[in-house]
Amino acid sequence: MFEAKDIRSGYTGVTVIKDLDLSVEHEIFAVLGANGAGKTTLLATLARLIPLMAGEMWFDGTNITKSQPWDTAALGLGYVPQEKGVFADLTVLENLEIGSMIGDRPRQERIDEIVDLFPDIGKRQSQLAGTLSGGESRMVACGRALMQDPKMLLLDEPTAGLSPLYVDTFFEKIKEIHETRDVSIILAEQNATKALEIADRVMVLNLGEASDVLNAADWTTEKLKEGYRI
Repeated sequence: MFEAKDIRSGYTGVTVIKDLDLSVEHEIFAVLGANGAGKTTLLATLARLIPLMAGEMWFDGTNITKSQPWDTAALGLGYVPQEKGVFADLTVLENLEIGSMIGDRPRQERIDEIVDLFPDIGKRQSQLAGTLSGGESRMVACGRALMQDPKMLLLDEPTAGLSPLYVDTFFEKIKEIHETRDVSIILAEQNATKALEIADRVMVLNLGEASDVLNAADWTTEKLKEGYRI
């Protein structure tokens, strides 16, 4: 579904992701790591928001090394950023409608599906997105990406800063999205315990370099410490 070979990326004068290989199938693939490990940079690179310094990438059989974000979105790659994931001055419904600009199914049909998935935001369709709680904002951002009917969803730390209740709910929804909507997921997450509960395979990132990729059940405490280098 997604493959990256020897990719290197970062910002002006700073290399963050260092010659990384990645191969993701139809699964929930978790990328773990501490703050500053490079998780956000990696997902932004996969979404084509950050140019590659080196390497190549393929999504669903198409070489996207030089693609623009709107090109990958049209191919079926959805991206949910960690912060500022909603248009604050637009209503919840208007945020969702932006996602419907990609895809052929009737808009209302897709909105109804998102409301069924996230009932909390269904009650707030006319409310400005900027007035929502953190958990509700993440649901709107995720819902807008799902409005595109993606084949794969990139989720950048969707539970960061959320209350324990919303954390549990969001992880349940991630698993539900994968199982019921047939969507592959790359999940960047700090909450290793929760991520290991729902992921099929897991990679630990440290200073832009990846550890081994293992099945979630094979990650012991000792292996995680090695991956985190603690």
